[in-house]
Amino acid sequence: MTPSVPPSSTLITIVTFVYFGALVLYWAGWIYASPRLAGAGRVAAVAGLLGNTASFFLRWVESYRMGAGHVPLSNLYESLVIFAIICVATLVVIEVRYKLNYLGALVTPLAFFALAYAALQSSEIRPLIPALQSNWLHAHVFTAFLGYAAFAVALGLAVMYLLKKRSPDGSITSSLPEAGVLDQLMYQSVLLGFLFLTVGIITGAVWANSAWGRYWSWDPKETWSLITWFIYASLIHVRLVKGWAGTRTAVISIVGFAAVLFTWFGVNYLSGLHAYG
Repeated sequence: MTPSVPPSSTLITIVTFVYFGALVLYWAGWIYASPRLAGAGRVAAVAGLLGNTASFFLRWVESYRMGAGHVPLSNLYESLVIFAIICVATLVVIEVRYKLNYLGALVTPLAFFALAYAALQSSEIRPLIPALQSNWLHAHVFTAFLGYAAFAVALGLAVMYLLKKRSPDGSITSSLPEAGVLDQLMYQSVLLGFLFLTVGIITGAVWANSAWGRYWSWDPKETWSLITWFIYASLIHVRLVKGWAGTRTAVISIVGFAAVLFTWFGVNYLSGLHAYG
């Protein structure tokens, strides 16, 4: 029997193209130094965010209709959907709060590629395995992806900072805020992400204890989550203790997000308790 495709996946397909339109508008706005185009990109991003969020709740309802009711946070497909939601929501809040017109040029591609990659995964709704039938799962996944989204924004700000420092008078950087502003916002995003990643690791440990009777088992994803935590902890440490800022912390932020990606995707190819994605 061919697995049924939930209607919510059709909405996700539409949202994927909306995010693509948003990134095109953002890049056009950045290249041509046009706040109007960048503003249109933000409008498209918000439209995509609304559709993305609607698809999340629609999938939740669909799971109950199929008799497998659960919050859609249990597999790789669903994690990609929730990441895109949190990532774009964080982007919009920061852009509006700090009047950053072009940050979306580096963040909306992450949401687009997340949903594009989700299209390659199975969107079939299945009952949860016993280990996932816990409210701690929801707290763990949601806080972890809040952290991932904040780190994604920090990545975008770090790249913008490096571009600004290398080409302060270039046409593509002339419309960006001062390097010091970008550096401070990058650090604040890292602090936010670090807080949520810490809570995600703690709730994951509590969940592991309730599911498998132990808080920590050095599973590949647990190990790489800890490595990622140490990378960002090192950034915060050298910033506070050594006074590092600017290029060095921007590079650490980029390395940290590479660790996030391996923690999220790479360990799925390794055997372990998290191999289900």
